[in-house]
Amino acid sequence: MKKLQIAIDGPAGSGKSTVARLVAQALGYLYVDTGAMYRAVTLAALRRGVSLGDEEALAQLAAAVRIELKSMPDGGQAVFLDGEEVTQAIRSPEINGAVSQVAKVYGVRQVLTRRQQELGASGGVVMDGRDIGTVVLPQAEVKVFLTASLEERTRRRLKELRERGFALSESELREEVLRRDQEDTGRALAPLKPAPDAVVLDTSHLSPEEVTARIVALVRERAGSPS
Repeated sequence: MKKLQIAIDGPAGSGKSTVARLVAQALGYLYVDTGAMYRAVTLAALRRGVSLGDEEALAQLAAAVRIELKSMPDGGQAVFLDGEEVTQAIRSPEINGAVSQVAKVYGVRQVLTRRQQELGASGGVVMDGRDIGTVVLPQAEVKVFLTASLEERTRRRLKELRERGFALSESELREEVLRRDQEDTGRALAPLKPAPDAVVLDTSHLSPEEVTARIVALVRERAGSPS
């Protein structure tokens, strides 16, 4: 079966990271969590005291740091920043609240988009984010845009954060999800939106396994595989 590029986009809490990992496992593809790369740059900026309003400094930082994504036996992905594992550190509420500001910087996106395109160049990759089908891999053979209701996305993010030991109220998290939506869809550079040829799936009432099955079927159809 031909190795394809698979782009999975969607807002916070839509399930894209979970589904992308499962799709990659099912197909034996490389999984790339592009959001983790922006989170790693955000973590580096906060640790080094780089102002989130200094776009030139942020772009220089993105070019200088070494970000590695390593596949784990369970299908997940470990994230390393300059050799230090930061998989959990980049998922903190502090990073959640700052990453959109870093992600809208042109110089940062330019650096990370180039790295992401290098990772996906040979195909056999499942990449999730907010601009994969529109900017990073516009030539991807399979483009999927996942969405879900605000209530469901808030519930999912709350469960995820609580499992990691972070204490947030549902109302606080709902406001954060709304803010992320507004920032991601409203930014001038690479805004969050479905590619014109993307398949849009509402995951509100679907399990990750059900969404995965639909995407895998789509991939096999596009690749010309009978099963």
